Amino acid sequence: MKPGYLRPLDLKRGCVEMAHGAGGRAMVQLIGELFAQHLGNEYLGQGNDGAVLPAPSFPGKLVMATDSHVVSPLFFPGGDIGCLSVHGTINDVAMMGATPLYLAAGFILEEGFPLADLARIVESMAMAAKAAGVPVVTGDTKVVERGKGDGLFITTTGVGVLPSGVNGGREIGGAKAQPGDAILVSGTLGDHGVAIMSQRENLSFEAPIVSDTAALHGLVAEILATGAEIRVLRDPTRGGLAATLNEIATQSQVGMMLDEKAIPIHPVVDAACEFLGLDPLYVANEGKLVCICAAADADRVLAAMRAHPLGANAAKIGEVIADDHHFVQLTTTLGGRRIVDWLAGDQLPRIC
Repeated sequence: MKPGYLRPLDLKRGCVEMAHGAGGRAMVQLIGELFAQHLGNEYLGQGNDGAVLPAPSFPGKLVMATDSHVVSPLFFPGGDIGCLSVHGTINDVAMMGATPLYLAAGFILEEGFPLADLARIVESMAMAAKAAGVPVVTGDTKVVERGKGDGLFITTTGVGVLPSGVNGGREIGGAKAQPGDAILVSGTLGDHGVAIMSQRENLSFEAPIVSDTAALHGLVAEILATGAEIRVLRDPTRGGLAATLNEIATQSQVGMMLDEKAIPIHPVVDAACEFLGLDPLYVANEGKLVCICAAADADRVLAAMRAHPLGANAAKIGEVIADDHHFVQLTTTLGGRRIVDWLAGDQLPRIC
C-alpha cells in the first residue's frame, strides 16, 4: 500500500469523522470526492482559499447577501437543506433587483453524519445552482463533535450585480413604499412552512403539501422588464407575509390594508393550518415574493408575474395607506377588520 493511501469514501455506509474537518488528507478527500465532484466549476477548481472572479463589464453596484440554514428536518417534501440554501440566498440578492452571479457555501458537519445524506444534499445544491445559473465558487467545511451540531448547518453567501438604470434608476428597498401603492404576491402562501410541519409531525393529507422552494431571480427579471415603478421586493420567509409587511411598514413609515379574500392560499394548506393551530399569514415561504409597486403599474406587473411559471397564482392583495401607527390591517371575509401584528415569538422554529 502506498504511503498516505486513502480508500474511496464509502458514500453508502460511511459517516463524517472528525478527521474530515482537521485539514489533513481526509478533509482533502472529502472535498475532492464529494464537494468538488458535484459543485465543481472553473472558479471552485482554482483550489485556493478564495476565488478570483471576473469584474462586471458594465457600470453598476455589487449586492451581497448571506444566510444560514438550520432547517429541521433536513429533507422535506419538495426539497432539502441543500437546494434551500441555494434558493434562499439567490432570492435575497434578487430582492434587491440585482442579478445573482456567484455563491459561497460554508458547511458545519456533525461527527457521525451519514455520508450518503451529505452526498444527497450536495447533489441537490449542485442541481439547484446549475438550474439557477449561479455557481458555488468557494466554500469551507468544519466538523464538530458528535452531539454538538445536529447533523448539518449550511451558510451561503451570494454576490450579484445591480446594473445602472435598473428600475429606471430608482432604488428598490423596504423604505420605499408610498401610500397608494399596490401590494402584490407571486402565489399561494404557507406552502413551505406547512410542508416542514407536516413532515415533523408525520401528518398526511388527501393532497400532498410540498415546499415552494425555488430561485426567484428569473421572475424578478420579468417584473423589472415591464418598466413598472417597483418600490419594494421581498421574499416572505420566516414570519411569513405578516412579518414581511410589518417590517416594510416600519421601514417606510406607512400602513398596509389587506383584503383577506384576495390572498391566495391552497385549500389544503389552509385546512392544515387550521388543524395545526397556525395562521397562514405567519407561515414561511421559500419560493414566493411580495412586490409593492405604483398603483398605475399593478396590472402589467401582475400580467408579467402570471406569465412566469413561478407567478401563475399571483394576486393583488391590498394597498399601502397613510398610517402614523404603521399598522398592517386586514379586511376579513366577514367584512370585519383586524390588525395583523408582529408575532411575539416563533410559531415554527427551524423552518429555513
